[in-house]
Amino acid sequence: MQDQALMEELARRAAAGDGAALDRLLAELRPEVVRRCGRFLPCREDAEEAAQDVLFQVARHIAGFEGRSRFGTWLYTVVANCCRQKYRELKRRAAEQPAAIEPAHAVDPRTTSVIAGSRVDLLEALDRLEREHPHLVAPLVYRDICQLEYAEIAERVGIPLGTLKSRLHEARKQVRPWLTAS
Repeated sequence: MQDQALMEELARRAAAGDGAALDRLLAELRPEVVRRCGRFLPCREDAEEAAQDVLFQVARHIAGFEGRSRFGTWLYTVVANCCRQKYRELKRRAAEQPAAIEPAHAVDPRTTSVIAGSRVDLLEALDRLEREHPHLVAPLVYRDICQLEYAEIAERVGIPLGTLKSRLHEARKQVRPWLTAS
């Protein structure tokens, strides 16, 4: 984002009902939101769809932003939730309508992004972690994907710093075998 202070100010004004500030905030956020969604979703089109969902959620729920934490932290939550929801939707659609892959459209493994595969594996692991240990998901997403500072995550999640570190350690321990088994 261009200027963090500007984003914070626009977010505060938009939360207070300033429509012009909201419009400007959404316009300024769009490239960053697409980039952040791309960290989760391997396909650019899916990342762009998720980004649209994020911007819609920001516009719809900006009044809920109380300014107790940084706007960027609040935004990370919206991005993570929308991307995970988009992934579940894509997975559900694929299960409902399995499409035959024509030889002309088959993926060449030599040109397939390693990162794309690892992102799908990570989304699968997060989905499984959420089913088995839901309290461990937020610390892992905030620290390892969003790369927020420990203190900011602890404040956002509402737990003591030591508990956060313990949950993060446990989340990594749970997820590691799922990622290396792929």
